[in-house]
Amino acid sequence: MRIGTNKSSSLLIFLPVLMIVVASATLTMSSLGSSSPVYAQTTAPQQGGGKATTGASEVGGSSKLIGAGLAFGLAGAGAGIGLGFVGAAGLAAISDNPKMQSRVFIFVGMVESIAIYGIVMMFIILGQ
Repeated sequence: MRIGTNKSSSLLIFLPVLMIVVASATLTMSSLGSSSPVYAQTTAPQQGGGKATTGASEVGGSSKLIGAGLAFGLAGAGAGIGLGFVGAAGLAAISDNPKMQSRVFIFVGMVESIAIYGIVMMFIILGQ
């Protein structure tokens, strides 16, 4: 039995996920900035006595999308990694003792609830 294989296998899982998240965030930010940068530019008020608008609302909308995507993406990725570990341990426990099946399903449900919390947070962020 080798020492440290558990640590290296979890690192091999974590690094590609981290690289995908960083690459998608970089691509999103570069596509948002490809038009023209908005630095609180004000426009003249409308003729009907409206207020002057700033370009900050456009930036706020895009940051909501990035935040919602990160909330759901990271929650889903974390739940997927956790489900892999819990599922493997659960199958080993069930093969040793079949009476453990209901407890294993409870643990699997707890891990999957993390992804549901991510979806809820995504809808909360997008709803504001």
